[in-house]
Amino acid sequence: MKSRLFPALQREVSEIGLGTWQLGGTEWGDVPEEEALNTLAAAAEAGITFIDTADIYGLGRSESLIGRFLKGRPDRDRFIVATKLGRHPEPGWPANFTREVVRRHTEDSLRRLGVDVIDLTQTHSLPLEVMRDTGIFDYLRELRDEGKIRAYGASVESMEEALFCLNVEGMASLQIIFNIFRQKPIDVLFDEAQKRGVALIIRLPLASGLLAGKFTRDTQFAPNDHRFFNRDGEKFNVGETFAGLPFEKGLELVEHIRPWVPSGMTMAQMALRWCLDFDAVTTVIPGAKRPDQARSNAAASDLMPLPPILHNRLGRFYEAQVAAHIRGKY
Repeated sequence: MKSRLFPALQREVSEIGLGTWQLGGTEWGDVPEEEALNTLAAAAEAGITFIDTADIYGLGRSESLIGRFLKGRPDRDRFIVATKLGRHPEPGWPANFTREVVRRHTEDSLRRLGVDVIDLTQTHSLPLEVMRDTGIFDYLRELRDEGKIRAYGASVESMEEALFCLNVEGMASLQIIFNIFRQKPIDVLFDEAQKRGVALIIRLPLASGLLAGKFTRDTQFAPNDHRFFNRDGEKFNVGETFAGLPFEKGLELVEHIRPWVPSGMTMAQMALRWCLDFDAVTTVIPGAKRPDQARSNAAASDLMPLPPILHNRLGRFYEAQVAAHIRGKY
């Protein structure tokens, strides 16, 4: 596993991290506790050191599982754990954005994770007006200065939000949706983020599994899986599900690029390697529900970069056949 510098933390992090939305067990189908812990262990054995979670994932279940996994590990210090706040239903909006509640939610995350300080706390896909008008970054700055968190960042939905956050004092990182089907950040964000030393954390690199290339029109998702209940943005931003593409269109696009997968790679590994080939990217956080998925994802770090001709082909493919079909904030 190769690593890259996370500038604000002055720490190296694994190029492939682990996203743990799925470990909450409420929006990706059921994940038994033993399987979740085994997946975390497999990720660690494969060299993953960056783990991303949020207080809303399973209403704290994901954080608690990570805390159990980390407890007593002699190598605990090699892991960087990032969490998010702002979307918890208790007390809910707009009270979530007060100094008191930001502090309370941070303390709750510290307790569940079993740590004295959180490496990175991110605002969780909050509207631009909330980030601009509530003072939430002032409260996070206070928590950083008190030693409750080491750094703060923002998980965002759109490039407008990302560019706003670049101008927030002390912004350590931006977490963005970026994949073969969502290429807009390349031209809009990458150079500026790199210039300012802001880490880029890449979520949904596989477009909710589409870019693993294993779904068909007959694929069925559990009722408690967002790929079942949020296909058209019924519950939250449609961009978080299949990168904003209609499922059937996504399947069609996958078949178009399937012949381009280099020998020796899975389609998922090609998609992860594509993300890693951009220097502005700090870490990529695919989710995994099983140990074998975590190991396969991690292996993308050791693969050779994709050839320039394939990058050019995928760029033209995005412009000509994908971009017009993306829905949601972008």
